[in-house]
Amino acid sequence: MIATMDRIKIPFSEFTFSFARSSGAGGQNINKVNSKVTLNWKIDQTTSCSYSVIERFKNKYGQFILDNGEVQIVSQLNRSQKANMDDCIEKLHRMVNDVRLPPKIRKKTKPKRSAVLERLSSKKKDSEKKRLRKKDF
Repeated sequence: MIATMDRIKIPFSEFTFSFARSSGAGGQNINKVNSKVTLNWKIDQTTSCSYSVIERFKNKYGQFILDNGEVQIVSQLNRSQKANMDDCIEKLHRMVNDVRLPPKIRKKTKPKRSAVLERLSSKKKDSEKKRLRKKDF
């Protein structure tokens, strides 16, 4: 099974999952089922992402990376383990998709000459209006 990330495909085998008892609602079932899911992904050992994507991921989502270099994503929104696994994969999908493309570089632009002249004439008009309101002592 492969988790698809638009153009980036990360093999499901690169993920390791651990399970624990979830907090929150669940009734008596909460004491029996390990529905909280923790996804770990060794980002430095992956072959599915380029170096630049990995660097952008580390810069933007460094808070999800542990000291050993693994990305850790936790989900306990749902009562079922499968739904929480899917949620973890979906979170990773959004994060990787977000940094897949490099940010666009802003091109410096100047205002057009007509816009500058229009602004200056407007300022002159306002200045003249206020000058005429002024009382001479």
